[in-house]
Amino acid sequence: MRTIPIPVDVTKLQFVCVRAPRPRVLNQDTGEIKTDKNGNTVYEIVLSVEDEFGRIELVKVGTSGEPQVSAGQDVTPVGLVGYVWEMSRGGEARWGISYRAASIVPAGVTARA
Repeated sequence: MRTIPIPVDVTKLQFVCVRAPRPRVLNQDTGEIKTDKNGNTVYEIVLSVEDEFGRIELVKVGTSGEPQVSAGQDVTPVGLVGYVWEMSRGGEARWGISYRAASIVPAGVTARA
């Protein structure tokens, strides 16, 4: 399956950092940390997302480089995209959406994607 980035319109959403950024671990046994194609550490941030109807979801968002945000802070993901993924294990199919942002900044701060 080819993964095509799906842009997310964040203008009608409110994001709050729920867990401070931490490096994404690829292998728990070895402690290997995920890096992007440029060798930068990929950080994982858990955000609560509220839409205009008051529905709230928790999502993990990956970004390269450590975002300067902390838990409880209102934030804005810049250049947020979703990727649909699919895998089969033991004959059982699973799928979901993973999220990636060019950066995550405190709400009200202007940043380029």
